[in-house]
Amino acid sequence: MIKAIFFDLDDTLLWDQRSIKEAFVATCKYAEEKYGLDPIQFEEAVRKAARNLYSSYEFFPFTQMIGINPFEGLWGNFLDDQDAFRKMKETVPSYRKDAWTLGLKSMGIDDPDFGFELAERFPQERRNLPFVYEETFNILDKLKENYQLLLLTNGSPDLQNTKLAITPELVPYFDHIVISGDFGRGKPDPTIFEHALERMSLQKEEAIMVGDNLMTDILGANRAGIKSVWINRHNKERNEVIPTYEIEHLEELYMILEQF
Repeated sequence: MIKAIFFDLDDTLLWDQRSIKEAFVATCKYAEEKYGLDPIQFEEAVRKAARNLYSSYEFFPFTQMIGINPFEGLWGNFLDDQDAFRKMKETVPSYRKDAWTLGLKSMGIDDPDFGFELAERFPQERRNLPFVYEETFNILDKLKENYQLLLLTNGSPDLQNTKLAITPELVPYFDHIVISGDFGRGKPDPTIFEHALERMSLQKEEAIMVGDNLMTDILGANRAGIKSVWINRHNKERNEVIPTYEIEHLEELYMILEQF
């Protein structure tokens, strides 16, 4: 019998990719107004510069283990009390400035001051644009009546809590919130799933994990022996990781849960 549902946060309940995309659109539009740049090409250039820079830092393996992507690095502050996060906190101001400045350079514009201005603007835009999927609150309302709910999210506690602070309606639904940066390991490590079960005083057969990422949410749940539901809204190709169930909309959870 299923007693609890573990939910991923980003791109499962919160539409993080859209928030990042819209923040890029707004920031790149500002650059277009100043320099007449093609905003789509410029966004691609900045994303590429950000990925390259991010993977060159000594804390990169840590970000992979905890689950923090390069674009979160463009707006997070990482005010977390841990050595690797302290290094991130020291590095991200220059990382942001460099990513935007290199993006400008690849478009033929050498203007570090404007790069800095864009780097400061992007986090403001991201904070102003928290998108939640339309179905999220309806689903949580109904599930909360019959199940314990736990949020299991990869990332920096400071940044994930910032996301929750700008969408405060989400927090009250959850009995527990587990953030990989607090725990010390991220999904797909099975130990964070086992930790979540302990927090809820549950056996693995009594929980089900819902997430959008095969390589973290689903792989980790599988490794921990927990049933998994892959929310595949955008018709992505499945890889070698096989979820217990696959759905396109969160509403389809009801039919799955009725089986138990």
